[in-house]
Amino acid sequence: MSRTLGAYVHVPFCASRCGYCDFNTYTAAELQRDGTSVSVATYADRVISQIQQGHQQRPDPRPLETVFFGGGTPTLMPASELVRILSALRDEYGFAQEIEVTTEANPDSVTREYLRELFDGGFTRMSFGHQSSAPHVLQLLERTHTPGRTWEAVEWAREVGFTHVSVDLIYGSQAETDEDLKNTLTDVVNAEVDHVSAYSLIVEPGTRMAAKVDRGEVSPASDDIAAHRYPLIDDTLRAHGFTWYEVSNWAKPHGECRHNIAYWRNQDWLGIGPGAHAHDNGTRMWNLKHPAAWAAAIDGHLSPWADSEVLSADEQRREHIMLRLRLREGLPIDYLHESGWSQAVQAVLDGLLEQVEDRLVLTDSGRLLADGLVARLWD
Repeated sequence: MSRTLGAYVHVPFCASRCGYCDFNTYTAAELQRDGTSVSVATYADRVISQIQQGHQQRPDPRPLETVFFGGGTPTLMPASELVRILSALRDEYGFAQEIEVTTEANPDSVTREYLRELFDGGFTRMSFGHQSSAPHVLQLLERTHTPGRTWEAVEWAREVGFTHVSVDLIYGSQAETDEDLKNTLTDVVNAEVDHVSAYSLIVEPGTRMAAKVDRGEVSPASDDIAAHRYPLIDDTLRAHGFTWYEVSNWAKPHGECRHNIAYWRNQDWLGIGPGAHAHDNGTRMWNLKHPAAWAAAIDGHLSPWADSEVLSADEQRREHIMLRLRLREGLPIDYLHESGWSQAVQAVLDGLLEQVEDRLVLTDSGRLLADGLVARLWD
């Protein structure tokens, strides 16, 4: 199968840091304290420089199939700057005929006019971080938007022409009840979205939420509660025309995120911006993490890579198992060694996997235990 090429553009800016977040993001105050010249005003020029320098140093004849702006909050930058970055990618690499271009956004960081400028500039897909419709859950997560603002932003996106609109949810937080989640899902299915990502809360070390848990101010997140709520999400979305295509993602017909599917199929992508990772046929590269170090490399016409690794054939096989098993299309059986196949047979008998022609597909029960199954199939 020919390998496709995508591009991930990391935008590290956030208006404020959410208590559960451990991503490579920075507020303006943090960047000023670090004495870096990286800011919303200077960022696009450096991103474009990395795009141009990267293509000169490693030319690639493949056109981009997908582009994804993530962060952080990409929409803290002016829409014109995001469009300018997108134009630079088009100029250097070219776009496939049916290009998918996504940006993440906080609902309170956009206006109708902002979204219209993105759509007119070539963006095809919006992904809004909603997380929950319960104000007390948003407060615990330290989100800045009100629940209603998400649906206003979704409506604006539809009005200006976006046919693909996604929302992200976080479930299983310490403040959430079953009723809270049901109300959130009611809002989701009543909105004009064709894609939903739902992730159980993980309290990552080093975050403000982890510190609160350590001090006893907040209880730990419960795996049992998350496992109880996942079927509620799945059943509700299925009843309203959504189908799971990856363990944490559901879409209406043709609403799948092609960029993320390329990740799970282990295709190739460019990594642009501080800390961004790239992949090229079994070689992984990642950029310098701090914006100041990344910017200094770009300004000096030096490689922004921090390091790289070449995966062995068996490491690549294991990655394929880990990633492809999460997809509804399933894992090709020929990735398994004999011992892994024996484990797969047992998982079929246990009702966790089903064999569909030459692939293994997670059952509803298996999706709850996907990570553990991967470890069994690796052997």
